[in-house]
Amino acid sequence: MTDPHPFISGLPKAELHVHHVGSASPRIVSQLAAHHPDSKVPTDPEALADYFSFTDFAHFIDVYLSVVDLIRTPEDVRLLTFEVARDMARQNIRYAELTVTPFSSTRRGIDEKAFMAAIEDARKAAEAELGVVLRWCFDIPGEAGLEAAEETTRLALDLRPEGLVSFGLGGPEIGVPRPQFKPYFDRAIAAGLHSVPHAGETTGPQTVWDALTELRAERIGHGTSAAQDPALLAHLAERRIPLEVCPTSNLATRAVADLDAHPVKEMVAAGVLVTINSDDPPMFGTDLNSEYAVAARLLGLDERGIADLAKNAVRASFLDPAGKARISEEIDAYTTAWLAAH
Repeated sequence: MTDPHPFISGLPKAELHVHHVGSASPRIVSQLAAHHPDSKVPTDPEALADYFSFTDFAHFIDVYLSVVDLIRTPEDVRLLTFEVARDMARQNIRYAELTVTPFSSTRRGIDEKAFMAAIEDARKAAEAELGVVLRWCFDIPGEAGLEAAEETTRLALDLRPEGLVSFGLGGPEIGVPRPQFKPYFDRAIAAGLHSVPHAGETTGPQTVWDALTELRAERIGHGTSAAQDPALLAHLAERRIPLEVCPTSNLATRAVADLDAHPVKEMVAAGVLVTINSDDPPMFGTDLNSEYAVAARLLGLDERGIADLAKNAVRASFLDPAGKARISEEIDAYTTAWLAAH
């Protein structure tokens, strides 16, 4: 393919690894910053490009948290959530599992019930008005420790919103071992939530093993270092445990030195089910369409290969069987029509 972008832009897609606050567009971030002038976040959308240039993963976390601090009212939450869905609709994303960190908002004073009502109101409006189906993954911000784990578990289980399907763990990995979160994941899993922790993004393959054995992960967020361990890749492939791969994010946070060195090729060659995702797209100057173009180049995919990659995300999702079948059929119909016309 000379240019995959036209095909990708119209391709129906699902996204499984994308963060709620991290998806705030420059327009929305600058608007929120203007509402809260005590923040250090620039109010000029163009200045945000420089602000979102990261020296390392720790710097990324600092900047991310400064944007989190702009979400101070239920109205901010609702605005952010619906606008994220609007950006998804423009990319023909039909379904997304949005990673939400309620602890970061409730600890800043947003009433927990009002927070849940805001995301649910936005979710229902997004489906009705934009045709985007949203589901939630509530994640523990690992850097905030076991207090955050306890609170996130309570919020997930006691105030469980209708759209909640999974339980995650984000934030830095270095100095934040996965096994300490086992009791919280055990409770979430017992309540029927799926386990989807981040692991192996900025640490070695042992972190991925810990997520599998201690947290009973059904999917792995990033899993970049899994390619360093052939036995781990074989385990992931055999058990059909998907990896949520975010190429540009890994480059932006220095998890990989350059895109051509990204281990996605080794993952696919080992038979691992790989999904493509944008993580925190505006912060990394990307979107899901761009990530598919990167993956197409790295993996040497034609239109059918890109469509198969899109179907991977549908297969790996926690959408109901009828919903999976509907999007998969839409992908096939779109691809067939495209190839017939080109």
